[in-house]
Amino acid sequence: MKRAPRTHNYCEKLSHSSCVLLGLCQLSIMAAFLAMALAVVASPLLAFDMGQSTRCVTIPNQLKVCKDVGYSEMRLPNFLGHSNLEGEVVPRSEDWRPLLQTGCHPQAQSFLCSIIAPVCLDTFIQPCHSLCVAVRDSCAPVLACQRHPWPEALNCDRFSAEEDMCLTPLAKFSHLIKDLPKPACQNCPSVEVAPAMKTVLSAFCHHDFAVTAKLHRLRHPTGEPDFQVDGCVEFIRQGPLLPYDTKHLLQEWLLINLRCAIALVRPGRSQLYVLTGSVHPDGDIILVHLFPWHKKDAGIALATRKWKRHRC
Repeated sequence: MKRAPRTHNYCEKLSHSSCVLLGLCQLSIMAAFLAMALAVVASPLLAFDMGQSTRCVTIPNQLKVCKDVGYSEMRLPNFLGHSNLEGEVVPRSEDWRPLLQTGCHPQAQSFLCSIIAPVCLDTFIQPCHSLCVAVRDSCAPVLACQRHPWPEALNCDRFSAEEDMCLTPLAKFSHLIKDLPKPACQNCPSVEVAPAMKTVLSAFCHHDFAVTAKLHRLRHPTGEPDFQVDGCVEFIRQGPLLPYDTKHLLQEWLLINLRCAIALVRPGRSQLYVLTGSVHPDGDIILVHLFPWHKKDAGIALATRKWKRHRC
């Protein structure tokens, strides 16, 4: 076998009653999908035989979780022992899509794809121990929010601490994780319908930020809950939030905190909300008070107009 390329060479090549019950039902469907994915991964990773015969195949378009991962060919069997592309790799990879959509770590896709769709080089390239730890520390809390543990097969002790022949974490991502606000798993925020103007103004005063956003709940044939933020997010009080990133952060918050999100919007519907919250010293964004804004809600409209001249 040829001498294994060092990491830098590899990097160069990788270029609200019944509605809530219904929502809980749909959430259980998603939980079942994720549980199945975790069960699949629970098989011992290192039982994979590095000496077995493998083949290189083009990453198919159907393998969406590894789209634009930075390389075009993958090795089969993969590190989970899957050798059937259409029957195993593609369908089971879809179970990881909800986790990746939460944006729990900038390199979560690279980490997972290095296992389910390893790059085809002269030698096997696994994730390094340090990359596993970085992804685990950011993504395990998201799994815990969905009541799932970090898979034993992804125990970081299984991966090499020697960083010359494995996929390492990128320093620039580590810097971003520490400095930028990020959504976190939390207890569900309070939701108050038709609040008085004083209540809304008080929320504006006592929290770091206040925004308006239209939350939309997609309707899927499978019943799997999915949410997005429609249109622009408008700032009432910006605080430490970044204008270009806030819509994306709210989208990720909805996906991480599904048990809260399912009570906010009915399937196939949209609802405009005023959201207020705080940013913790570690960067975690916590939503505290939510006000659904209907046309008849004069209290919210008055509060937003008076805010600029209001003294807390």
